[in-house]
Amino acid sequence: MKRLVLLALAILASASIACAQTKAQVNQTRAESSRTAKAGINNPAIDMNGYLAVAAEAAKHRESRRLTEDEFITMSREPGTIIYDARSQEKYNELHIKDAINLSFPDITVDSLNATFPDKNARILIYCNNNFVGEQKAFPTKIMTASLNLSTYIALYSYGYRNIYELGPLLDVKTTKLHLVGSIQR
Repeated sequence: MKRLVLLALAILASASIACAQTKAQVNQTRAESSRTAKAGINNPAIDMNGYLAVAAEAAKHRESRRLTEDEFITMSREPGTIIYDARSQEKYNELHIKDAINLSFPDITVDSLNATFPDKNARILIYCNNNFVGEQKAFPTKIMTASLNLSTYIALYSYGYRNIYELGPLLDVKTTKLHLVGSIQR
């Protein structure tokens, strides 16, 4: 009788383990099918691998194109140089570098770039929120990895612009030598 009870318990335990393993395998298969289905979603207008490749290339290009405040000012005075502000129109209106051209980052397209910067060889100086402190309303800080300078540089590079320079330092709006203008009084 003892043997029969032990045998029954062993069979029940084995069945429970087998059932749990089968359930786990079914769940794993479903998860894999879901991932495969997601990976199979095709959109020829979006290319993550291409973006990452261009971003890596742009990052290398950018290494020698970051400017000090004085270098930025000197270059900005040279004929044909464009100062580009990719922040929203609202933030641009509040405070921006004098003579900067605004084209909001979400509005960057082939057509808008061709209209705004028709010469791909023109020198373009960029800056963003993360270049300024002391006026959070006009220059709200983004996390370092989401800095608009990075996105703007990569976007311009992706569209074939190579004569891009970036304001490097973090400057106080109250003490910067750059001439800032806008609706906010400093």
